[in-house]
Amino acid sequence: MNRVSGPNRMLSTPASSPIPDGDANRRARRVHRAASDLRRGVPVLVTGDAPLVLLAAETAGPDGIAELISLGMAPPVLLLAPVRAAAVLRRPAGQPDTPVAVRLPPALLDPNVLRGLADPTSKQTTAGMVLESAPAPALAAAALALIKLGRLLPAVLAVPARPDLSQYDLLSVTAESVLAYPGMEAAALRLIASAPVPLNGAPDSRVVAFRGEASAFEHLAIMIGHPETAEAPLVRIHSECFTGDLLGSMRCDCGEQLRGAIGRMAEDGAGVLLYLAQEGRGIGLINKLRAYNLQDRGLDTLDANRVLGWDADERNFLVAGAMLAALGVKRVRLLTNNPDKMAALAAHGVEVLGREAHQFAPNGVNDEYLATKAARFGHMLDE
Repeated sequence: MNRVSGPNRMLSTPASSPIPDGDANRRARRVHRAASDLRRGVPVLVTGDAPLVLLAAETAGPDGIAELISLGMAPPVLLLAPVRAAAVLRRPAGQPDTPVAVRLPPALLDPNVLRGLADPTSKQTTAGMVLESAPAPALAAAALALIKLGRLLPAVLAVPARPDLSQYDLLSVTAESVLAYPGMEAAALRLIASAPVPLNGAPDSRVVAFRGEASAFEHLAIMIGHPETAEAPLVRIHSECFTGDLLGSMRCDCGEQLRGAIGRMAEDGAGVLLYLAQEGRGIGLINKLRAYNLQDRGLDTLDANRVLGWDADERNFLVAGAMLAALGVKRVRLLTNNPDKMAALAAHGVEVLGREAHQFAPNGVNDEYLATKAARFGHMLDE
């Protein structure tokens, strides 16, 4: 077996990482390509019961809208998450996991109007618009899931696909593959590179980079000491936070958690910090900034995400389990306040021997944010 050597340790190369089923890997890669097309304002086809042609409302341009209409058998509807749909339709929200279809008169099939309907922080006003709901298509949930994978606002134009679209250069993906993507993404993760990176306060450190074969996302493992030889090293799952980790934002406690975890692991003698490319609980940096605007208007962090159309937490913690498996770490003490992370690792076959509390005092700016994490996300911050 090939090895990557380093100071006093050996790590498996990509060849030793779990190899996913070839068909599953191809399906996951196709899902990622479809999400990328939607980000570029290109229609895509989702197949299954009653196939749909989709176009992201956030990136829709005149050409994309015209192409979408030409590929469909009926006028487009706008698929929205329930909370955003409630605001657009001016009515109470429905079931939390049930997408809503909104009828759009031809005059509203305009890029600026669509962005206003999709984005509650947009300057494009939707005041005075009287809109009606329509029956949601069978593949509505898969349509919104695909948009979310592209880190776009959960708002998508959809038309029932014409019977034969083979003559068009249109990327197609199955609804089943879209909904199964989180598991396929974790299975397709590969260890790509590893190098010593001495850190302030933790000089015996190494950064290990992972990349998904089906996507461009890159996740990192910061290894302190020799966690692969420890019986149950400290482990922290840390989602990247550009504003907190890099800029030192006072709106959250991410920077303190990042540096504090590295310090704790150095004191303990070993540990692994998994640095996941899942900014803003999986909604992406741009959407996190939008959520900040909503928080400044009085919403807490959970409601801000929901008003944008996202769930409270969109992260895929299966990725963390796959990374630990590739690193040879099977038993851990988890440095966290979030019980969901403990359950996620256990579900991926990682034995969690216990939880180590990891909290920091409010700074006068993030007090309400921390209170919301405890009261509404179930974080254990009372120790």
